[in-house]
Amino acid sequence: MALPVDTDTISQGIRLAVAPVFFLTAVAGLIGAVATRLARIIDRARVIETQLRQGTYATTREEGFQELQGLRVRGLLANGSIALLTLCGFLIGVTIVLIFLGETGFESGGRWAIFSFMGGIASFLLALLSFMIETIFATRLLDFGRRLQQATESQAQSPPQD
Repeated sequence: MALPVDTDTISQGIRLAVAPVFFLTAVAGLIGAVATRLARIIDRARVIETQLRQGTYATTREEGFQELQGLRVRGLLANGSIALLTLCGFLIGVTIVLIFLGETGFESGGRWAIFSFMGGIASFLLALLSFMIETIFATRLLDFGRRLQQATESQAQSPPQD
């Protein structure tokens, strides 16, 4: 027994389901941006760890460990952002399926689509918040050469030792 196929209903379902796909594109782009930042954090941490191991870190070991701690926090924020963006993408994908099913006769699909879409939006907003905190934290860690300048000034002011 074949089910009747209403092409107008199916095409309307496809039109409705395609709209969130554009949102998925934005999510994918943001995942790429955060992943790039995470890679740079990891690379910097590896450089500092190597310098600390070899005793070639530019300032004191304590400052090196402080920088590593800051990078660890930034890495956790970036990982959290990526996890939330991945959850967002998953929920938006579920929304697409539910919208399509709702348009083609699955009665409770539309009701569940609201929850999955709102969950996706909430995950996206939390990911953006995590990303914003990571970028603020990254810029707060920068001293723009102030420590180097202070060290140079203190060396210039200290009397030469015989």
